[in-house]
Amino acid sequence: MLSMFSRRYFAAKVVITSPIFYVNAKPHIGHLYTALHCDAMARYHRLAGDKVFFSTGTDEHGLKIQKRALEEGKEPLEFCDFYSNEFKKLFSHANIAYDRFIRTTEVDHQKAVETFWNTL
Repeated sequence: MLSMFSRRYFAAKVVITSPIFYVNAKPHIGHLYTALHCDAMARYHRLAGDKVFFSTGTDEHGLKIQKRALEEGKEPLEFCDFYSNEFKKLFSHANIAYDRFIRTTEVDHQKAVETFWNTL
C-alpha cells in the first residue's frame, strides 16, 4: 500500500528535491539558499498549473553525527531530533512550502531504501 506521500509523488508531473541536509550542526545560509531555489521552482510550476511534489529533509546517519552527539552528551537520535527541527524551523520561518520533509531515521525512508536495494 502506498503512503499518502507516495501517492502524491507518483501523481506529480514535476518532482523537485533538495539535498537531504546533514544534521551535524545548525543550518546556515547555504542550506537556506538551496531550499529557497527549490521552493521557487516548485512555486513556478504550481502557478503554471503543474502537479508538483517538493521534497526536502535531513540525513541523520554517519560517524560525524555519532561523534558530535557524544560531544554534546546526547544520544544520536536525540541529537538528530534537535538539529532536524532547526531545519524545519528555518524553512517555516522562510515560508518554504515543501510537500515532504523526510528524515533518514524515519521508518518510511528505511522501507524505501530496503525496497530499492532489494529491487536491485
